[in-house]
Amino acid sequence: MPAPQELESPAGTDAVLRALADPHRREIIRLIRDSELPAGQIAANFTLTQQAVSQHLTVLKKAGLLEERREGARRLYRFHSDALVPVRDLLDEFWPDALERLKRVVERDHPKKKASGS
Repeated sequence: MPAPQELESPAGTDAVLRALADPHRREIIRLIRDSELPAGQIAANFTLTQQAVSQHLTVLKKAGLLEERREGARRLYRFHSDALVPVRDLLDEFWPDALERLKRVVERDHPKKKASGS
């Protein structure tokens, strides 16, 4: 049975992480983070072919990171931030351990000086 957080993203955490692994796809997300853009306008920001950008959009859409809306012949894309919730949950699992390890290293390398008795 999948973990509850994986139910929030239809593609799952692994698909989201794989989609975000590519720098072009991360740049696409940055472009549409705050506004909806048509595919052509997204492609205009890259030296990639229209077909390559379209493939990146498909991967992002399958991972649940993009929502597509048709307006006549145009396809408009918008960032779907909820797809990042399972990734954030996964990272949150590891964060406390990382902080604890950092604390131990700092305390080992920089021990507290004992207060001198007055």
